[in-house]
Amino acid sequence: MTAVTVLLALLAALANASASVLQRRAAVQETDQGGGPGMSILRRIPQLLRRRSWLAGAGMLLLSSLLQAGALATGSLSLVQPLLAAELLFTLAVGSVVFRRRPDARTWLAFVALAGGLALFLLAAAPTAGRDIARPGAWLLGGGGVLGAVVLLWLAARPAPGASRATLLGLASALCFATTAALLKEAVGRLADGPAAMFGHWSLYATGAAGLVAFVLLQGALATGPLTASQPALTLGDALGSVILGWVLFAETIHLGLRMLPEAVGVALIGAGSIGLARAPSVGGEWDTGGPASSPGSTTAVPRTPRR
Repeated sequence: MTAVTVLLALLAALANASASVLQRRAAVQETDQGGGPGMSILRRIPQLLRRRSWLAGAGMLLLSSLLQAGALATGSLSLVQPLLAAELLFTLAVGSVVFRRRPDARTWLAFVALAGGLALFLLAAAPTAGRDIARPGAWLLGGGGVLGAVVLLWLAARPAPGASRATLLGLASALCFATTAALLKEAVGRLADGPAAMFGHWSLYATGAAGLVAFVLLQGALATGPLTASQPALTLGDALGSVILGWVLFAETIHLGLRMLPEAVGVALIGAGSIGLARAPSVGGEWDTGGPASSPGSTTAVPRTPRR
């Protein structure tokens, strides 16, 4: 089943990357027609619903969720999560096709470092399975911590410009997505006591609420800054947030001892990739906006994507 798990996980990463690229394209088109980045997220969504690329992205997001669920059903979390880091590289590859231009070499190197560092860390840490449901009161700590972090990130994002705002909103969205997965695990864990136990527990309905907040924050991240700012925050925040919530809520543990060396190397690669990405010309937003090409290593200027 390992081959099936690997294939499903990589397809999930590709679908998720495609969703981000397509919805970013729709956000850029909406901005071109007067819906500036300062528009509130909730006011922007009804307008985005009229764009085929945004709807296609939403469909890809749903497909990604189904593929990831299939991967987790046939393989372990410690195998699937590192493979999902390929989403970072798929984002650049799919974006190069959709936006008809290549990111600069520095951006590619930064994304490779981020994806490789995350995969190495998760493979070395190899989180072990814990409880099926959280301990009494654990959600007060885990859920309260996430809620506080998301609120702080949202408040910090409001006055922040472009790429910085996209990064902060992307990280807030990632924490909500990680919480959504944890809530779903809590709900499904109660199936052992029958369907009534799952449908009668608050976690199932909180899953939908957390997922909706994550989705809205994601649209804000895609609308206000380039993919090179939001996508690393989404991928890293989701993966690392899931590890932390697994430890706090379900007593999942990571391997230490000699494995701390590759874990430290993975963290160092993530740090180096983050620094490199912060200095990359593509973070200026020209790669995925259709604007004039001015960054080193990019292709010549291309016309803006036709508006629908």
